[in-house]
Amino acid sequence: MNDFVQFFSDSDPSNVSTSIKMLLLLTVLSLAPAILILMTSFARIVIVLSFVRTALATQQMPPNQVIVGLALFLTFFIMAPTFQQVNEEALTPLFAEEISLEEAYDQASIPFKEFMSKHTRQKDLELFLRYNKADRPETLEEIPLTMLVPAFALSEMKTAFQMGFMIFIPFLVIDMIVASVLMSMGMMMLPPVMISLPFKILLFVLVDGWYLIIKSLLQSF
Repeated sequence: MNDFVQFFSDSDPSNVSTSIKMLLLLTVLSLAPAILILMTSFARIVIVLSFVRTALATQQMPPNQVIVGLALFLTFFIMAPTFQQVNEEALTPLFAEEISLEEAYDQASIPFKEFMSKHTRQKDLELFLRYNKADRPETLEEIPLTMLVPAFALSEMKTAFQMGFMIFIPFLVIDMIVASVLMSMGMMMLPPVMISLPFKILLFVLVDGWYLIIKSLLQSF
């Protein structure tokens, strides 16, 4: 411990500043997966895309890597204004040593709070406020991230499941029609999924399903 303190006391101030920046960068990178999943649009997108694959009953097509990759790039596209605001108001002044680390954290949290608050249901946020016995915040800046993040994640999952339910309806109708036709023909031993799968894929292609799904996701933010 003494050697550690001695290292910083004997080092050049610019080197110490660089070390702190590197430590900050490593900390942000270690938290990046949690930030990406719980504080952006990633969760809603990947859940809806997974619902599409399940509704089509195409097993592992498209593969998980494709779904996660597409969700990742859509997240970067949707969150680009937020990321740019964080960079301009927090990271750039911090690296230029114009603001302190605490001020940079406050400045960086504001754009994320603005984004999350737009898509967080008031009931979900009040759940965590009541559990923590906290007073109702007067401004957006007063809402702690420890309450806003889980409330936002809860709202995102509910929205994603609502969209997934709407996606399932047309494919469920096809399954019911195929099952009824097979039963009327006395072919009860033939799995309806094997017959309905080509029809579901054909319907999805004819209506340009991926375009409609991505368009609905973009318009939901």
